[in-house]
Amino acid sequence: MAAPRDLRRLAAVEADADAVLLEALGVPADEAGWGEAVDGRDRDLLPGFVLVAGDPPVGFAHVVVIDGDAHLEQLAVQPAHARQGIGAALVQAAREEARWAGHDRLSLTTYRDVAFNAPFYRRLGFTEVASPRPWQQRLVAGERARGLERLGDRVLLDVALW
Repeated sequence: MAAPRDLRRLAAVEADADAVLLEALGVPADEAGWGEAVDGRDRDLLPGFVLVAGDPPVGFAHVVVIDGDAHLEQLAVQPAHARQGIGAALVQAAREEARWAGHDRLSLTTYRDVAFNAPFYRRLGFTEVASPRPWQQRLVAGERARGLERLGDRVLLDVALW
């Protein structure tokens, strides 16, 4: 779990990771329409949990609980620490923590064709959700309203935890 001293550093990790994602999508940062990265202290106030890798943090996973279900809201690893297994380790830790909290599945939304997005999660056992729950439908609609699909095709994935 994230310590209070870690939380203030998470926005910088997210901003660095987002810059790499925007580059992969071929979108200049000033055209993305994204707001600033979320302050880790705000993330910590939501139902769910924040896991951190490194001291100081070089990556984090934020899982929120929505209508009783676990959802990986954000996974971010600083580019200098990418491709070292940190993201996969954070996802595995998030799966374990969600399972111990009593959840059956862990879901997420991501870009379908970015190598370190959907293909990465598929290698970790995630599959496309065939019948989204009502809250997932609302989540996807909210992403669409914010223009995330304008940047690339999005997909809703999940994995069984038991």
